[in-house]
Amino acid sequence: MTTHALQAEPVSVIHPQSGAPNSDLALPGTLQAYSDSPIYARTNGYVAHWYADIGTHVHQGQLLAVIESPEVDQELSQARASLSQVQANLTLAGITAKRYQDLITTNAVSQQDVDQNNQNLEAQKANLHAADANVSRLQQLQGFERVVAPFDGIITQRGTDIGDLVNAGNGGAAFELFRISKIDTMRIFVPVPETYSEQIANGLKATLELTALPGKQFDGSVVRSSHAIDAGSHTLLTEIDVPNPSGQLMPGAYAEVHLRASAPIPSLIIPSEAVLYQAAGPQVAIVTDKSEIALKKVTLGRDFGDTIEITSGISNSDAVVASPPDYLIDGMHVEVQTPKSGSQN
Repeated sequence: MTTHALQAEPVSVIHPQSGAPNSDLALPGTLQAYSDSPIYARTNGYVAHWYADIGTHVHQGQLLAVIESPEVDQELSQARASLSQVQANLTLAGITAKRYQDLITTNAVSQQDVDQNNQNLEAQKANLHAADANVSRLQQLQGFERVVAPFDGIITQRGTDIGDLVNAGNGGAAFELFRISKIDTMRIFVPVPETYSEQIANGLKATLELTALPGKQFDGSVVRSSHAIDAGSHTLLTEIDVPNPSGQLMPGAYAEVHLRASAPIPSLIIPSEAVLYQAAGPQVAIVTDKSEIALKKVTLGRDFGDTIEITSGISNSDAVVASPPDYLIDGMHVEVQTPKSGSQN
């Protein structure tokens, strides 16, 4: 037999306290730029110049860097020369085909000669299309020597310098030249507890508070939600957009979002450490009148840090184990020590 089976397990208990029926739904989140994009080179070469550093506000199409790619320049020159040659061959093939077509009426040439020259004319036309496409391809590659901003924003990272060898693409040996963020509007995603999900609607007003900017509040609104409850956390992913014309809000900053919401049902508040997270879901250990453990499945509401809201599963008359060990099981005999006072929200 184990030691736990031979003697009663000592535990401390608290009684849940009633939660506020109407209050702000405070949820943590991290600010994100409305658009955030890495910028890679689209051609191989060396960085000749860069024109934007971190913190620079740029506009769509603004030049950020120039890449020297002599191989592409040489290939383009060669392709243009080949195009001129193909054009000359096509002109000659056209003249020859017409001449043979005129001679066939006098029986000076055979029909086979006429057919061969007509076929050569069509082949030269195909060669012209191929040569023209090759020139267009290389012109595009040459155009990629100019790295431009894809949208209005601010440069948040610069990962290159003059003389760096860069590779086209976004994988392998390729690396970011710049990272640009659009911050005139910010996004923040918050997990809304399932019990409050029915109150979430597009246009619902929200207020943001930032640790880095004490005393200031920023207004935003709900713009969309996932319309699906996460099976693991039982929360609804919700996006809130916040205007940021002054640029005070920065991507990556921690924020607390306040949504005005009413508790859909009476709730209780207990210490966060009183919740057991099991495979079957969150549970709370209750001490019965027989001094035995009863594990009750509960539904979680708002997380206040040290305390947490319980929307179903227990009542305020239950004796809740304040800090239950993981090995507590249903029916285990326990000895209640001096109760702790319940925590208030």
